[in-house]
Amino acid sequence: MSTSSDTVKKVQKKGKEESGGVGEFVRETRAEWDKTTFPSSDDVRNTTLIVIVSVIFFTIYLFLVDKVWVLALDALTGAVNWLAGV
Repeated sequence: MSTSSDTVKKVQKKGKEESGGVGEFVRETRAEWDKTTFPSSDDVRNTTLIVIVSVIFFTIYLFLVDKVWVLALDALTGAVNWLAGV
C-alpha cells in the first residue's frame, strides 16, 4: 500500500521526466489552439441580439413588478392608517 507521500513523489518524478521546456510548451499550446473553434460573426450578432432583448424584457418586467408592489404597499398602508384612525 503506497502512502500519499509516495504518490506525490511519483507524480513529481513523472512531471520532471515529461517536461520538455518552453519549446514543448509552445508546441502543445499551438496544438491546442488549432483545436479551438470561434463563433462566426452571425453567431455573435444573434447571441448579442438575444442578450439585448433579454435585458430589455427583464428590465420592463422588474419595473412593472416594482410598481405593483409599491401600489400594493401604499394601499395596505392607507388601509392600516384608516383602521387606526390616523
